[in-house]
Amino acid sequence: MADAEGTEGQSKKKSATMMTIIGVAVLTLLGGGGGWVVGGMIAPGVKSAKQAEQATAAAAKPAEAGLQKISTEANNVVQLEPITSNLAYPSENWVRLEVALLFSEKPDVKLAEEINQDILAYIRTVSLQQIEGPRGFEYLRDDIQERVDLRAQGRVSKVMFRTFVIE
Repeated sequence: MADAEGTEGQSKKKSATMMTIIGVAVLTLLGGGGGWVVGGMIAPGVKSAKQAEQATAAAAKPAEAGLQKISTEANNVVQLEPITSNLAYPSENWVRLEVALLFSEKPDVKLAEEINQDILAYIRTVSLQQIEGPRGFEYLRDDIQERVDLRAQGRVSKVMFRTFVIE
């Protein structure tokens, strides 16, 4: 009789465990199916990476043919080489800066190269605290404009920042 009660308790334990496993499996399947349905409703037209790349390349080709470069002698703009340098403090931070110069007369490439080197030398003396926030960026822009004005002696009318990244 004791054996009958022991096997009956074990079968109840096994059936309770089995019911828990089945319940978890059903809920998992319901959750996965629900996620799949909701995902299909939110993003129905997701393309593969290859298809997206092909679509971007196809769209870019006609645009490139009709798009005029900003750096031409006709509009007196010279795009300088990108400036990548570390800051004075902290020296592990890097700055990438792309600048274009608007000349008031015919562009002078030699002067543009001198200005590029001058900006690079200045960027190496700047600390991160000096260029933090919008006011710091404004001060940096004003300082670079002042240095360009001194170097160009009025031949450059404007310095245009294309990109400015701090890493």
